[in-house]
Amino acid sequence: MKYDVAVIGGGAAGMIAAGRAAEMGAKVLLIEKNKQLGVKLLITGKGRCNITNAEENIKDLISFYDKKGKFLYPAFHRFSNKAVVNFFENNGLETKEERGKRIFPLSDKAQDVVNSLKNYLKNNNVEVLLNASVSKLMFNSDKIQSIVLQSGEEIQADNIIIATGGKSYPQTGSTGEAYTWLKQLGHHIIPTKPALTPIVVQEKWIKELAGLSLKNVEISLWNEKKIASFFGEALFTHNGLSGPTILNLSNKVNLKEKQIIKIDFKPALDNQKLDLRIRRDFEAQSSKQFKNVLTALLPKKLISTFIRLSEIPEEKKVAEISKKERKKLLLLFKEFELNIKDIIGYEKAIVTAGGVDLMEINPKTMQSKKINNLFFAGELIDIDGPTGGYNLQVAWSTAYLAAESAVSKSLL
Repeated sequence: MKYDVAVIGGGAAGMIAAGRAAEMGAKVLLIEKNKQLGVKLLITGKGRCNITNAEENIKDLISFYDKKGKFLYPAFHRFSNKAVVNFFENNGLETKEERGKRIFPLSDKAQDVVNSLKNYLKNNNVEVLLNASVSKLMFNSDKIQSIVLQSGEEIQADNIIIATGGKSYPQTGSTGEAYTWLKQLGHHIIPTKPALTPIVVQEKWIKELAGLSLKNVEISLWNEKKIASFFGEALFTHNGLSGPTILNLSNKVNLKEKQIIKIDFKPALDNQKLDLRIRRDFEAQSSKQFKNVLTALLPKKLISTFIRLSEIPEEKKVAEISKKERKKLLLLFKEFELNIKDIIGYEKAIVTAGGVDLMEINPKTMQSKKINNLFFAGELIDIDGPTGGYNLQVAWSTAYLAAESAVSKSLL
């Protein structure tokens, strides 16, 4: 049987692409290697699925993708973040906005996002083929002739959309095999690396802080100068740090050079104001021991670490603390240093950086510039953004545009 459009990959981008193509009247097949659709979607946002970001205008939204963002203008204009919210609302999924303009399902259940997309596929009569791994793409001249499954079965389609994702969370099936097919077809793949991933630090004592969550902190990355900084939430792990600020910072880490992380626990106060605050607290509790006066300034779990690193004896009376000792304590609050050892790999990376070279994709259609009947969508292409719904927005928008372009070409 021949299809108008075949979509390879049943994740976020693949389901939107297949559904939209079928909605336009095309005969569509969606091919997924797993036994169910949307496996990776189920674990995004810690199982809550941050579907997009409510940034007010497209230009501001585009700015979060750095220089490569301009590639997304056509896709975002065609299927914007507001259109994504409307799409899900119209498909039975109520949404809500949280801090950082993040949009979540009202139910806080990623499963409801997947169910909404499954219903979209069903309502538009998309044929779904599960447990079907693609072996290769048969190619002749400037066109893909057929999709060959590992079972040996060949599938023919006028146009093909590849939406297989990258290499992040390989346990969900994202193992990057599409890069191999595309190299064989002559496409250039920008070297991939894990992105939005936890950071491992050298300090062994970090395990004492595992599980401690931080809010309203500023975390920066340094070599000899500041490279980048982010404000928000972070989490200490058994071997380093995670959380939104750290995930975003991880994209800037260069393991080939010595880099450190600095945490500002009190970004709302400059050094002078924080020093006044510490002195005021010390004067009000001058007869107390040092170990007993930090509870108003720090989470309980951090106090023993601060005492050790400040080198101020914990039994010392606050009134006896010298100006030099207080300045060292102040530095811990404003520039708490950790040495970077590594970043966690693809197994915990939210997205994959790198992928199909943007120079080889038409941004107005998501069509390959090398292969006449091939289109791309989602994480497979060389563009990624920070946490906060930005990467799923890329998946939705590029898939929607790819679907419309493929159908328009099929039905000519």
